[in-house]
Amino acid sequence: MTVKSSFAPSLALALAGLATPLLMAGGAHAQTLRVASTSIRDTLSVAMNRAVVVDSDTPFVELSIANPGIADISTLSDRSIYVLGKAPGRTTLTILGANGELIANVEVQVTPDVAEFRERLRQILPSENIEVRTANDGIVMSGVVTSAARMDAALQLAERYAPGRVSNLMSVGGSQQVMLQVRFSEVQRTAAQNLAASLAVGGGGNVLGSGAFSTATAATAALGGSVSPSGADRQGVLSGGFTIGSVQFQVMLEALESNGLARTLSEPSLTALSGQEAHFLAGGEIPVPVVGSSGSVSIDYRSFGVELTFTPVVGNDSQINLTMDASVSSLDAANGVSTGGVTVPAFRRRQTSTTVELHDGESFAIAGLLQDDFQGNIDQVPWLGDLPVLGALFRSTNYQRNQSELMIFVTAHLVTPTRSDALILPTDRIRPPSERDLFLNGRMSGASGGAGEVARQDFRGGYGYVME
Repeated sequence: MTVKSSFAPSLALALAGLATPLLMAGGAHAQTLRVASTSIRDTLSVAMNRAVVVDSDTPFVELSIANPGIADISTLSDRSIYVLGKAPGRTTLTILGANGELIANVEVQVTPDVAEFRERLRQILPSENIEVRTANDGIVMSGVVTSAARMDAALQLAERYAPGRVSNLMSVGGSQQVMLQVRFSEVQRTAAQNLAASLAVGGGGNVLGSGAFSTATAATAALGGSVSPSGADRQGVLSGGFTIGSVQFQVMLEALESNGLARTLSEPSLTALSGQEAHFLAGGEIPVPVVGSSGSVSIDYRSFGVELTFTPVVGNDSQINLTMDASVSSLDAANGVSTGGVTVPAFRRRQTSTTVELHDGESFAIAGLLQDDFQGNIDQVPWLGDLPVLGALFRSTNYQRNQSELMIFVTAHLVTPTRSDALILPTDRIRPPSERDLFLNGRMSGASGGAGEVARQDFRGGYGYVME
């Protein structure tokens, strides 16, 4: 048996009076399989919607195909058979001679038309090195592609030719690991001023008070010389008393101005494979009692701190599609809840969820919050507090302003693994001290440096920001 490539002659098809379905394969590349008279079983491979010509050395009188749905046959002469692939699969072609003797059993395997698929693949993805083969009734794709997006495009095209029968042996080349650097920067500033005046007047067994002396008990104690500020932590208190005739006066002035500044900066880094989710938590967990439907109490742990969850997808031209959730949370004991003798603190949380696209080394500011709260309060004795000059003795004024600014910056890098000896750990420069270093020299680390080197660094200078 010999196999060679040739064209199926359309003239022979017309002379044989073939049916219309066979004309669909006219002009297509076909194989010619020659069956020798001594062969019993041969193998024939034909692409779907393509034609193969089978030539026999011995004239035949009868042909049969086991499954006409897979392949169709027609005679060109008493020695030539035209086989057309219709659907992927395997079937058997039986050729019988004049006296009913078996000339050959030909196993016909119909495979998807990968020639057209290869051509379309070269047109759509010309720069990708993808190999396409047939296996049984499916398509096997192998090779190295430049991105996961192009691999998905090739697989979608293959599904058009062999739905549900595509085997993916392709791999994505290049750097497909993404390191994400996130910077959380927050500044909080508080400013408060209080100016309070308290007055106690007594005479003839009657007392009158305002401010911290607004109650009869406090006014009587103040007139007796026991003066206490309205707040335990108050500073800047001035008090004095005097008597006019039978009327006794006690005056207390309280002035307080406070300013606070807090700066929070966290910079976590996390690496993940393209298409895989990564999670990072720098903080802790706090137990929270939870009452069930039956009245039983269970413990649920709530996390707090700096949390980061992201999923990177590396696309064409090293473009990184980034879906991420970032949050900063802290315990807030001032707004906690007490139940059953247990105090559960509240949580102060700042969170953002977004999707961005950026290239290697690019940075984005994905979230920003500027909050400015102001509140003022005036307490006064009716009518007396409105008097000019003297009204200040019957009036207390305070105001408080809280400002906060939060920014979240994201930088993405394509990374590749490196050797362990090229990495420097924070503990590499810290060596335990010897007995001589510890007792004689008073060193907390070895002679090679470490904590002492860090202590010698100069940290003086400006830092943070001040919001006006």
